[in-house]
Amino acid sequence: MPDGSRDGTLLFDRNDWTFDSMHRTFDAIIDIAEKDLGLNLYPNQIEIISSEQMLDTYSSVGMPLMYRHWSFGKHFIQHEHQYRKGMRGLAYEIVINSNPCVSYCLEDNSMALQALVMAHAACGHNHFFKNNHLFHQWTDADGILDYLDYARGFIQKCEEQHGTAAVEKLLDAAHALMSVSVFRHRRPPMLTERAERERERRRNEEAEHSVHYIWSAHEAADRPGGTEQAVQERKSRMRLPEENLLYFIESYAPKLQPWERQILRIVRNIGQYFYPQRQTKVMNEGCACFVHYHILSRLHQTGRIGDGAMLEILHNHTSVLFQPGFDDPRYSGMNPYTIGYAMMTDIQRICTDPTEEDRAWFPDIAGCKDWRNVLKDAWSGYRDESFIQQFLSPKVMRDLRLFSLSETGNEAFYRVSAIHDEAGYREVRDALASANNPSLSDPDIQVVDVDLLHDRVLHLQHRPTSGVPLAEDDVRRTLDHCRRLWGYDVSLTEG
Repeated sequence: MPDGSRDGTLLFDRNDWTFDSMHRTFDAIIDIAEKDLGLNLYPNQIEIISSEQMLDTYSSVGMPLMYRHWSFGKHFIQHEHQYRKGMRGLAYEIVINSNPCVSYCLEDNSMALQALVMAHAACGHNHFFKNNHLFHQWTDADGILDYLDYARGFIQKCEEQHGTAAVEKLLDAAHALMSVSVFRHRRPPMLTERAERERERRRNEEAEHSVHYIWSAHEAADRPGGTEQAVQERKSRMRLPEENLLYFIESYAPKLQPWERQILRIVRNIGQYFYPQRQTKVMNEGCACFVHYHILSRLHQTGRIGDGAMLEILHNHTSVLFQPGFDDPRYSGMNPYTIGYAMMTDIQRICTDPTEEDRAWFPDIAGCKDWRNVLKDAWSGYRDESFIQQFLSPKVMRDLRLFSLSETGNEAFYRVSAIHDEAGYREVRDALASANNPSLSDPDIQVVDVDLLHDRVLHLQHRPTSGVPLAEDDVRRTLDHCRRLWGYDVSLTEG
């Protein structure tokens, strides 16, 4: 879209928002998003909610229609206490990866801030959700809201039939295993309400036939289960090793009732839904920040947003991007908003005004001028780890003052292992990419064997990442939950 002239027609001229000013501003934002940036968006649904509703929404993992669990209430009370005491603020918005894309805006926001969050969520996050390959492969935006409605109704029905205590005890155990109950290497089936209801019907009709045929085989032939051939046969039949613990327990636990298996399936499906978001935090937030800044800057340049509103927008924009230094008491790690936005504005600079260093590091895009398509290709084809490996430039490393630390177990201090030189840039890039790779921070625990015809012990194996062991107290408590679901003993080995 060519630069427009300043027409002097303000979209809003007061601090308080109205539905008319929201509609006008939203239409102007979408016009720039689609015609200038060329974004590909889901239909949008903007909802205005109160501070208490906002607290309730992100206390229940940021999802509407979520089933009830005591931990969500605990989080609500904690967040509310901190908010009322002035110890924390509230999110300006929450956006749902669904079709239509649902954006919740806080009713206490000023009109300038509503403009920012609509551009951020309804355009930036929306485009990223719809176009990134991980969300295409691992989530179902068309079915998630219906699925959550089904899940909440099913769990409520289970509470009425089997008691709240039994359901909460099952959910406690399932939540404890959620982080090690995602498919990382094969695609799960898509979530649809109709498919889940059909699956529930088949489960009730078959009456656990899929599990109990094993016990019939046991009665028919009591053959030894420890021979090498028997071990290989059962591992092949159960597709071991299996990385998704709840999936394996749901499929093979001998004592679970059909309603318990279905709840385990609900929990692991929701955990799977969030997995792409954990892999793309830097890119998702960087995309949203880049998009909202570009759109609102264009509106200001063309006279649609006044100087006062733009100053408020810039204040909130820079607050989101603030990165404390490593020696600042407020430092808690690298801000994903900062990294993502810095890299994306840098890609724009490399495409339009490259240096000789840029041409050496990024020969394919330096000076190409087509920064819009370069960014859209990156947003669709990468996750955080690969995006950092591909596009983190020496300039961004210098601007953010990045360096790398290393340590060995027998030393009482850290070493600065990489600084701003040719070798150091590459080591810093590798270190930052690894830090944003969930597969290197999540424990790698897999089901490696179980003899359902004999001792029925579930054998798990943990493969340490970078030599980091599991915390003993966490292991003990998590294995207790695992035994509760499996119904028999569970062993865990390191190796």
